[in-house]
Amino acid sequence: MDRLAGIQEFVTVVDAGGFSAAADKLHLSRSAIGKTVARLEARLGVRLCHRTTRNFKLTSDGHAFYEHCVRVLAAVDAAEDSVTPDKGEPAGRMRISVPVLFGRRCVAPVVYDLARQYPKLRFDMSFTDRPVDLIEEGYDLAVRNAALPDSAVLTARRIARQRMAICASPSYLASHGTPAYMEDIASHDAIVYGREGSTRPWLFPDSKGGSYAAPTRNRIVLDDLEAAADAAASGLALAWLPCWLIRDRVMDGSLVGVLPDIEPLVFDTYAIWPKAPFMPARLRILIDALVARLPGLTGTNGEIKSSG
Repeated sequence: MDRLAGIQEFVTVVDAGGFSAAADKLHLSRSAIGKTVARLEARLGVRLCHRTTRNFKLTSDGHAFYEHCVRVLAAVDAAEDSVTPDKGEPAGRMRISVPVLFGRRCVAPVVYDLARQYPKLRFDMSFTDRPVDLIEEGYDLAVRNAALPDSAVLTARRIARQRMAICASPSYLASHGTPAYMEDIASHDAIVYGREGSTRPWLFPDSKGGSYAAPTRNRIVLDDLEAAADAAASGLALAWLPCWLIRDRVMDGSLVGVLPDIEPLVFDTYAIWPKAPFMPARLRILIDALVARLPGLTGTNGEIKSSG
């Protein structure tokens, strides 16, 4: 018995949202697709989906089986890629989880370019700051601003380095003065990032290879970095933000760097994916593109000019 029989058809039905659309994609009749999925259900002894002439909905068993099937098909593709790397352009579907702001501003443009370059690639991208379980939730790749803890089922590669900078608007500095030393920061109002009652300290490298927190007078706490950049540009206070986020504002003069000679803290960003014997070509292409395009590894952060 072919244990893979019906799996491709079932996954296509789910991805297409129904039997008719799947039939069009696979160039088969709707009845043929329906019979194939029915045979798969009979072999498994469970109902995978509820279907009528108009509606299609996965059962709980169907959801679980679908996530496993996606990984199985990806493993098959990767195995074929490993022995026939030049067989053609990459194809298939990738589910990606990315942080909301960094994902929208930095990762998404890379994905869009790949989608234009490789028409057979399909992307399902989720923007969320919550931790995701790649295995349980069926993601092919996640981008996260933290190193991967020891894991027997996941692997990671650094894809970017995010440099931080203190910045302010020219109007704020004209009214309140420009800090000349790190100790001056404590006497200025600060816009800080905070969530769920806690705030993120402004960190800087120390001489021992670690970091220290600069004392800040937290006047405004925001849980959105874009809003923090807007608040700083409006002249409210100093802010400590990623260089990639404030680059355009620095270029147009609405923000300037403060204490540019102080060594910045660098946050590493990683691509994380489930371990597998083989890596599909489409996943390898995505990771390589992120490494080449994201800030820090290729000098794309931009210079942060000072106010002096």
